Amino acid sequence: MDLKELTTFRTIIEEGTFSKAAAKLNYAQSTVTNQIQRLEKELGFQLFKRGWDAELTASGKIYAEEVDGLIQHWNFVIDQAKSLKKEEIGTLHIGVIETVATTALPLILRQFREHKPNITCHFTVGNTDTLSKALVDGTLDFAISGEPHSVPSLHFEPLYHEQIAFIVSRSHPFAAKNGLQLEDLYEYPLIVGGKNCLYHIRLEKELSRFRSMPFFYTVSQISSIPSFVSTIPSVGVVLSSMPLPEELVTIPLQLSDPNIPIGLLQNNQQPQYLTSARRLFMELVKELCRL
Repeated sequence: MDLKELTTFRTIIEEGTFSKAAAKLNYAQSTVTNQIQRLEKELGFQLFKRGWDAELTASGKIYAEEVDGLIQHWNFVIDQAKSLKKEEIGTLHIGVIETVATTALPLILRQFREHKPNITCHFTVGNTDTLSKALVDGTLDFAISGEPHSVPSLHFEPLYHEQIAFIVSRSHPFAAKNGLQLEDLYEYPLIVGGKNCLYHIRLEKELSRFRSMPFFYTVSQISSIPSFVSTIPSVGVVLSSMPLPEELVTIPLQLSDPNIPIGLLQNNQQPQYLTSARRLFMELVKELCRL
């Protein structure tokens, strides 16, 4: 049994006849017939009923259900051999939220490089919504992000929690005020991440019990929010791990649930086999990010 025989078997099922499969594979029909006969001999049972149409036998139908997995495994073994031959030269495409990109990611990459110096990493920085869409589209291998809502094809493994934090300049009246309440936020504009950011959605939910929403300025790059807060009399809404310049402080405001789970996000419809490089990078993320 080899990969060509398995591919031929699957193509016959897809095309419906031996002759159409031969044309698609650019084989002589006798080659297709010989490959199936060899496969049947190795398996010990007949795959197709004899006749013009490629009708599967009962045993053939059961075997057909397993073929995609066998081909996937075969390709994985071949890819692994190629990786070893090339000393694991390749590229990982990884999505990260901004706070991870500016804090844990450089340390993770340093450790990863010690083991896989020939693997290139391309990092896409964005919010959870953007990274989720890229995973569904297949342009990312995995992401370090929040948990998206209602995307059944994605699997989320939580590692730690971020918290929503409110920041102001040291000269702001709120910096010296005790007993702040959420209602106080209506006195100043809020500078917040984009509307599809998880923490923006969580904040709007917290404020939904009031008659109206505060005035919002939205910024897609939340790492730029401190610059706005330093310049404009306002309240910035960020995540707690974001480094702040000395002229800014965090103000205490009580939320019913300030926690945002952060973890590994993967497309569970992608092949289950992981390259050693991808597996290592994910293990380093778990080691350095898990609480």
